[in-house]
Amino acid sequence: MTKPPSLSAPTGLSVRHRWEIGVGVAAALFFLVVFPLLNAHGMVSNFTINLWGKYLCYALLAISVDLLWGYTGLLSLGQALFFSLGGYMGGMYLMRMIGELGQYHKPIPDFLVFLGWTELPRFWEPFTSFPFALTMVFLLPGVLALVFGFLAFRSRIKGVYFSILTQALTYGASLMFFRNDMLMGGNNGFTDFKFVVGYDLRQASTQRGLFIITSAVLLLVYTSLRLLSHTKFGLVQRAIRDGENRVLFSGYATAHFKLFIFVVAALIASVAGALYVPQVGIINPSEMDPRKSLEAVVWCAVGGRGTLIGPILGAIGVNALQSWATVGKTAEYWLVILGSLFVFFVLCLPGGIVSLPAQIAGLWRKLTAKSEPSASEPPAKSS
Repeated sequence: MTKPPSLSAPTGLSVRHRWEIGVGVAAALFFLVVFPLLNAHGMVSNFTINLWGKYLCYALLAISVDLLWGYTGLLSLGQALFFSLGGYMGGMYLMRMIGELGQYHKPIPDFLVFLGWTELPRFWEPFTSFPFALTMVFLLPGVLALVFGFLAFRSRIKGVYFSILTQALTYGASLMFFRNDMLMGGNNGFTDFKFVVGYDLRQASTQRGLFIITSAVLLLVYTSLRLLSHTKFGLVQRAIRDGENRVLFSGYATAHFKLFIFVVAALIASVAGALYVPQVGIINPSEMDPRKSLEAVVWCAVGGRGTLIGPILGAIGVNALQSWATVGKTAEYWLVILGSLFVFFVLCLPGGIVSLPAQIAGLWRKLTAKSEPSASEPPAKSS
């Protein structure tokens, strides 16, 4: 007689959750410890660690998209705007740290000298302070997201109309930043950075430190959002995604929930942009191109939206594929490859990369079940 299971026994984790925990722990150890050590001992080049630092920043951007689209049902095509604003706020500080080491050897940024300025514009002056610049990384995108989100959600704008509005906001901002009279570098943006908080950005140790910080921030954001998804707030968030009207009838102010999530997603994207700039070495209005937001949506779809770990895998995988495909004769076909990849995953693998372990396990169970004789069938009689 079999012993009945204990009521206090854990129910166990699903295949996907066990796979996610294993991959998460292994990735955290690799990016926080192993990869930097390999770079310090010359086994991984400085170019490679910078490239992977960029991938991790894009992973943060993808998480911000997934928080809105995968968990709340809000397809925002404006996350690239908040990503770029964070990059610009950090870039203004980095430009001030150049000092007189620029091409014109003036105490103001080179593009201002080129435009005929002899003194620093007043709104640039506070960015000499790193704490002020760090505050602006959170404050400017946060306030913009708060104002835009309040007006949009108060008017009950959702669905495709919300996506179009966020895309229009991003496109309008990019047109503004392309103008030279914005005094934000025009179409060239900011580049030629030298120092950050006293450390030389041209040194491998500084870039290695930035990579470790980016990895730690990604781990912190992922863990925090994973914990949030298991709270009552996370349940309401997913309920809004699945049926907002029913949540409204239950007495919840869905506009407040969506506004909070929209601001949090904007802040995550802004931090990603601020970490991206010193590692890549440039920020310009092309980062606000609506295509960047669309690419982030593709990353989520490929990895598996509504999973948090999926967008990370999608962002790293797709961008690594892009780095390989855009070298040589295949460069002109990259958009075709990206579009085909998106169509394949939507039609053939809608759950994304993260659904592969469960699908493989299910296929294995089916194969093993067919190979075993059914217990209900009587044994064959011998002649």
